[in-house]
Formats: sequence, C-alpha cells, structure tokens
Amino acid sequence: MTTDISSHTSPAVLDHFAQRALSAYAEAYQGQIGLLVHSENATYQVQGQRQRFVMRVHRAGYHQQADIASELAWLAALQSAGLEVPVPITGLDGEAIQVVELPGHGRRFVVLFHWIDGGEPDQQQLNASFRRLGAINAHLHRHARTWQRPGNFQRLTWNHQTMLGDQGHWGSWRAAPYLDARGSALISEAVGVIGERLHGYGEDPSRFGLIHADLRLTNLLVQGDRTRIIDFDDCGMGWYLHDLAAALSFFEHHPDLPHWIDNWLEGYSTVASLDDCDIALLPTLIMQRRLQLLAWTGTHRGTPQVECLGPVWVEQTVELCQRYLQERPVGALARA
Repeated sequence: MTTDISSHTSPAVLDHFAQRALSAYAEAYQGQIGLLVHSENATYQVQGQRQRFVMRVHRAGYHQQADIASELAWLAALQSAGLEVPVPITGLDGEAIQVVELPGHGRRFVVLFHWIDGGEPDQQQLNASFRRLGAINAHLHRHARTWQRPGNFQRLTWNHQTMLGDQGHWGSWRAAPYLDARGSALISEAVGVIGERLHGYGEDPSRFGLIHADLRLTNLLVQGDRTRIIDFDDCGMGWYLHDLAAALSFFEHHPDLPHWIDNWLEGYSTVASLDDCDIALLPTLIMQRRLQLLAWTGTHRGTPQVECLGPVWVEQTVELCQRYLQERPVGALARA
C-alpha cells in the first residue's frame, strides 16, 4: 500500500490528467485549471465562468476505487447530519469517481468537488484554534459511532502494524533518512512498548472506529462561526484518539504541546467524553504518530518537505522516544 516518491508523476503529466478529467463533466463545471497543492494527491482549482471547483487527482497505488467510494459515502452522511464537508460532483456518466487513463502513464481516479470558502484557523490564536479543532473532531466521532456504514464500505485500517510495521501503509520507519544505529535501537524499543500498551488498550468499538486520521488545523476552513472539514483522503478505521495525535503532526516536540492538547481536550469535552484510560494512552498515540511520520519521510526521501525537516527533526524524534521510554511527557524538549 505504500507509495514511493520515485513513482511520483511529473507536474506536467498530472496537469494532463486533470485537463482530460474535465471533459467528463458538464459544461457548467468546465474552466481553467490551476494547481493548488501537490503533496500526496494533486489538488486543482477549476475556475469556471461563474464559480470555482476543486479537483482531486489521486496518487497512484494508494486507494482502490471502492475505498474512494466509501470516503464519499461518509461525506454524504456527514453532510446529511449537518456537518460542512466537501460535496462531490457527478460526471456526465452519473459517477462521482472518474477513471482517467493516459497512454504510458496508467490511470488515475479523479473527483471534482464544489468549492468551499474559508481559511485556516488563526495561527496567532492556537489555543482557541485547538479548542475549535477538538470540538469538531468530537462531532465526527459521535457521528462515526452511530452511523450504519454500507455493507460494501472499505477503508484503510490504522493500527499499530499498519502504521509502524515494516509493511506499513506509509513504509517502514527503518528507511527514514538521517537515522543512525543508536536512534534505530531507541525507536525499536519504543515501538515494542507502544505495541504492548495499544494491545492492552484494545480495539473496542467505543475506542476504535471510523476516523478522519489527518485532522490538523490545516484541514479546517473557518469562515466566521462556521467550520468546514476537508481532506478525508486518509480516513479509515483507527483509534478515535489517533485524531488528536494527528492534530499535532510534526510538532510533537514543541514546548507548547501540552497547552495544545489541553485545549483540544477542552473543546472535545463540550461534545463528547473521554475516560481515564483514554487520557492515559495519549502519550503512546502521540509517539506512534510521530514514528508513523518518520516512516513517511523514508518514502519521501529527497522531497522538499523532508529536506525542510532535515536531520534535526529526526534527532528530536529519537529524543522523544527516549523521553517516552523514561515515562516523561512528550513535548517541551527545551525544558528537558
């Protein structure tokens, strides 16, 4: 299930996929395409005569068509429940998922969505932004616990093996750049402890179910009092509190991490409750997420995103593992 950066397609070819996909839609959805972001998928703005749309050209080899259909089914259910999420547009064939083929470049799945207005939560008011994030996450969890999924529903599972195993969805942490023998040994020990604690926590439906799996502040769009949730590409089955760990992605070492966690939990508590076992497991889930991101750096070796992190981020990861094994709080490395 992993996608190696060596197999990534050039921007020009992705543009060709997007342009060809437009022909699958009615004239009202035609327009000028422009790349918004190329991370895992390629996301385009389509500027029509009167309105804008968003096109997602899926990466190759990550999701099956049935996986994407299941994501769209959850989005439809969330929209029906009153949550503001992306709304797909069907093509001329009546299908929300278009299959686009290019000679010599295989095929890609493409979905066109209605445009969603809004901006990221205020980065200057992070405590308030994390409270907002926690509350909206609780709404997602409350919906997931009661929604009757279709019988053919299928999404990735995010458990200890699929995140930190050698055949994990994002690759093996052992392949990460800048990792030396000492760091590997510490991480290996931490992975073992994480696995034992998660086994003890278990996968009871009250703790493990359908999650967004990447609900960071960058995946919220705020407009006044309205909050929209985007980028469900990684949604799947996992521990509900993995969503909190994902909210802290790449910044698990930050000195303000405890404040962000407290504010996320405060927002969450306005909608749903957590028990003492949930709270006790947070350091384990946060550490697991950090190591999942470390595995991601191995499959994206040489990209600007990974090079910007550099060896310092890996050193911080190793130090976080050491703190974790010593039962010291994650975050606040500067106070160690």
